[in-house]
Amino acid sequence: MRDDYQQLVDEITAVLRAPATLENRDFALIAFGAQDSEGSDGTAEPALDPVRTRSILQRRSTAAVRAWFEAFGIARAQAPLRIPPDPAAGVFMGRICLPVRHRGVVHGYVWLLDDGHLADLELGGPAGAPDPRLARAMETADRIGALLAAEARAGEELGELLREVLTGPPAGRDAARSGLGAALRGAADGPLALVAVVPWTPGTGEDADHPGLPHLPGIVAACALPGDGVPAAGVAGVSGSVAAGVSGSGAAGSGVPGAPGAGLAALVRLRAASALDPARATAEQLLRSPRATASGGGPGRPAGGGPPRAAAGVSAPRRGLEDLPAAWQEALAAARAAHADTRLGPVAEWSAIGPYRLLAALPALPPDAAVRPLLEPAHAELARTAETFLDCAGQAGRTAQQLGIHRQTLYYRLSRVRQLTGLDLDAGEDRLLLHMTLKAARLGPSGR
Repeated sequence: MRDDYQQLVDEITAVLRAPATLENRDFALIAFGAQDSEGSDGTAEPALDPVRTRSILQRRSTAAVRAWFEAFGIARAQAPLRIPPDPAAGVFMGRICLPVRHRGVVHGYVWLLDDGHLADLELGGPAGAPDPRLARAMETADRIGALLAAEARAGEELGELLREVLTGPPAGRDAARSGLGAALRGAADGPLALVAVVPWTPGTGEDADHPGLPHLPGIVAACALPGDGVPAAGVAGVSGSVAAGVSGSGAAGSGVPGAPGAGLAALVRLRAASALDPARATAEQLLRSPRATASGGGPGRPAGGGPPRAAAGVSAPRRGLEDLPAAWQEALAAARAAHADTRLGPVAEWSAIGPYRLLAALPALPPDAAVRPLLEPAHAELARTAETFLDCAGQAGRTAQQLGIHRQTLYYRLSRVRQLTGLDLDAGEDRLLLHMTLKAARLGPSGR
């Protein structure tokens, strides 16, 4: 189907003699037409437009560029729009936007670079008909819209089956698994991996008819899962967390605690069972989506404001669809760990999250009474010191170096930890209790 899109974009490029770019509703690149290597006078090299260059190289436009273009009403447009250049926004050339719609729903946009040679192109409107060339281009855009709509419907059907397999009642999972296997054909045999992205914002309002499920190479099925999409903030003072103690409660939907939102599950086809690179690459692309954020406040928001930091987890490879529910729990656990510990993220693999593999599977429990005083906001620095000391296997020199403090300062802080908790940091069991409680508090409740 991607070849179909490329052929249609090339048609528009040829008709209007302007390089066309096709992006989906989320500004992810689908296809682009060639830009002439010579300027309009046949001699000079054409000016490169940074926005188009970034879209082609990184397969996506930035959130700022998206907001700037959407300010012109492109999501509601029924006819072509002319958008002026804005060098301050990196848009060096003007554009004509052809909305790609199907049955009233916008599915994407065709962008035409205008270095001035399209200035006389009549867009049409109440005063007159559009230029015949533009009318032909819009007919092609309508064909693109029909293709995108068909792809979206197919993706939604696969997504419903995947959702049922991952989180549906046991009685219905066998039928859903059979349906998914039949739809995926040979791809169902694997190797496969599941990617979890939290948070993921589905379509709302004007976007409600366009759920925003990703269409990236390698994704064989995807679905948005309701529930708490942002992992809960961890221990105050650990890796810059600003929330005290353990906060937030999870919902059974996605199993990821925190602020209201949703998670995304993406089933990715691997080249080999020993190589998760395609799944990691897919996770990184998904994290660049404007939907990989959550609105509102709550745990997980950066100290400087703005949307909560999104994170992604990758399960261990699987063959076949039988073990997908377990793979989903692995992917969610890895996403929670990546969100809780920036050293693991923003993309973490199940095999690399260490103690979080065990902690993520445990039911939600309050922090141990001995350690609870250490989780108060006033003792944030002590909590960070204790965790770093235990991460460094109790080696004072490494701990002081990592924290950037003098050894005497470290010893003083550790003595304060002993006073607050009553735990003996020279005793293995006390160390284990303190270490696991700090890690569990950082991870947040499981939501089970």
